This record gives sequence, C-alpha cells and structure tokens, in this order.
Amino acid sequence: MNSTVEIHVPDIGDFSDVPIIEIPVAAGHTVAKDDTLLVLESDKATLDVPSPRTGRIREIKVAEGDRVSRGSLILLMEADAKATTPAPAPPERVASLADAPPATAAPPSPPPPVSAGGKPSHATPSVRKFARELGIAVDQVKGTGRNGRITRVDVETHVKARLSEPPRPTTTGAAGFDLPDWPKPDFAAFGPVDREPLSRIARISGPGLTRNAMLIPHVCNFDKADVTELDGFRKQLNAEAGPEDARLTLLAFAVKAVVSALKTFPRFNASLDGEEVVLKRYWNIGVAADTPDGLVVPVVKEADRKGLRDIATEMQSLASRARQGKLRSADMQGATFTISSLGGVGGTGFTPIINAPEVAILGMTRADIAPVWQEDSFAPRLIQPLSLSWDHRVVDGVAAAKFLRHVATVLSDFRRLSV
Repeated sequence: MNSTVEIHVPDIGDFSDVPIIEIPVAAGHTVAKDDTLLVLESDKATLDVPSPRTGRIREIKVAEGDRVSRGSLILLMEADAKATTPAPAPPERVASLADAPPATAAPPSPPPPVSAGGKPSHATPSVRKFARELGIAVDQVKGTGRNGRITRVDVETHVKARLSEPPRPTTTGAAGFDLPDWPKPDFAAFGPVDREPLSRIARISGPGLTRNAMLIPHVCNFDKADVTELDGFRKQLNAEAGPEDARLTLLAFAVKAVVSALKTFPRFNASLDGEEVVLKRYWNIGVAADTPDGLVVPVVKEADRKGLRDIATEMQSLASRARQGKLRSADMQGATFTISSLGGVGGTGFTPIINAPEVAILGMTRADIAPVWQEDSFAPRLIQPLSLSWDHRVVDGVAAAKFLRHVATVLSDFRRLSV
C-alpha cells in the first residue's frame, strides 16, 4: 500500500529564498529516485532538486516564480511501497515565535514602512528582498494585492515604469560614482544589428564581477614556468594509464603546485572580514570551467589530500556536469583559491578578476615552445605563462612575487613537492 509523504527542499548550501525557474514534473507523474523535481536559480548557476525517492506525484505545492529555501514544502508524493529507499530525514525545523518561551517583556515591533500615500507598505520578506536587489524602496511601490499588499509583479511593474521614464539629471553619475551616465546610442542607425539576451549565468554573475572589479584593489603579477620535463612526465603517465583513467593535463599539476604555494604563503589562502584576515586551514581549489552559457567555478575539495589522478578525475566530472547545467550548489562552494585557465584556447597572459571573498586568483594561458638560452646555446623549451591577480588590502607585491615564483618553481621541477 502506498503512503503519502511530504517532499521538502533539501540542503542547498548557503542559499535561501531561491527562485524556482522550472518545474519539469506535474501531478500524476511517476518519478524515480534522483529525477529532477525543481530547477532553482542560485547566484551563479542553476540547481536541480532531485527526488529523494520513487513514487507518484499527488500534488505540487509550489509554482514557477515562487522562492524556496531549505525545508520548503515542494509536493506531496505517493511513495512506492516496493521501493527500498529509506525516507529522507526531516528537514531542520525553522524556529518560530511559537517555539519560544513566553517573554515577560519585549520591545514593540517597528511599524511597517509607510508608502508615499501615507499608508503602511505590506509585503512579504521575499518581495522586500527582491525590491532591495533591484535597488527599489518598497514604500514607493503601489500594491495591487489583497488589502494593498505589494507583490513581486508590483515591483516588476514599478521597475518597468521607472525604466521608461526619461533620465533624470544626477550629480553622482553611473553606479553611484562620479562617472558619466552609460552611453545609449542608436546602434541600428549605423548598420544592421542583432540582439540576443544574456545567458542566465551572465546575468547572475555580472553584478558580482562588477563589484569585485570595482571594490577590490587588484594588482597583477606575471611569471613563466619551464614545464618541459613536467609535460614529458605527464605524457608518460597518460601512456601508462588504463582506458578508464582520466587524462592528466597541466591544470591538474597546477592545482597541486598552488596548494604547495598556499601552504607556504598562507595569507593567499585567506579572506578579508572587516578588520580581520581569516586564514583558512583547508585547501579547496576552484577551477573555472567554460560552458555554453558562461563561466562557472566548480571546486576541488581537499585538494591537498588528493593525488593527481584523483584531481584530474574530479575536474573532468565537474566540468562535464557544468556543461550539462547539472552542478549542485555544493559543487561551487567553499573555494579558498581559484585557477582560471585558457590553456585550451591560447593567449600569452591575462588579468583575471578575483573571485571574492578570496584574495587571489591564478591565470594560465597555453604553454608554447620558446627558445631558451642554456649554457652556450638556445634550446626549445615548453614555457607556461602564469599570472596572479591579488588583493592589495591583504597581501603585497613582494609576497605575490614569491608566491608566483613558488608555483613556477614547482611546475618546473615537480620533484620539489616531495621535499
């Protein structure tokens, strides 16, 4: 006999109030364990919410556009009694006022914001958060919901109306800085144009990249590593590998070299928190991966404890899931340092933007053969360009140069990791 169970949003990491962008199932559908029930949109990528068990969907309790957090009720399911999958542990219960003991005295709750018309502005916390993200004061929005409640649609309508208004004179310019407004020429006046929407990842990550580029005092160092012997060793290992083994790339060696440098120079494995520097005693390396929708940064956890083949296998799996849009939120959290590699594309150097709250990022372009003077003649050597963008509030130029030289030295002679 089948029993009806509640299905809730599982642990999705540090994210909360995440919008639902797709519900690929409907009432009456039969789903298997790990089938996708919802698709959520985090601050960097889409998140699939899998079914924790096999069963038939009885009723869906959410809709596209709703926002959910860990523990939110998704749907009711008639669980398959024949399935052996154990029921998931109940989500952590969110404490409420009903759980608290009676208080003898409490300060009065502040009144809700007053709208421009002199009446209180009623809106749910998620709508208020949505308005704040768009830079809109909720008391300026006219509510059309029951009893004048402000809805998400009301906020969107308000924003569209504001965007249609002619620009107002300002003394602070674009983005609150003393800059001229963004130019808005009529591009079609000069020739044919096509328009296409930004990808979801670009729309979500763009504001964060802008923040990082404008607020972090970036400095960038450059260096080179002679990886001739390392590449020969890499090719030998790949020749000896079995058909199921992941292919080793220079990037896997770079992860180990970076971990060694982070242990030697721990302020690069840190984050700035107010007037304190948080020095992390774990080494999780983010490796930027290119996808059809844009750049994402999955994380190789505990890279200090993993061998080259394990790192290569994990990076291959993460990159594959990234291209399919199947990365989980946990796959992109907890990085202490990031590597951005253009080795498969080319170039001679670039200055990557630091991935806050980290304090540095390593850039790699394609290694090329170059003539190098050795004793009395030039010899062809494989040279790997390196760049290091770093936060001048936490580290300085001398430390950055030593850090990058350490990475280059390890890549030039990988035996140094055993010393």
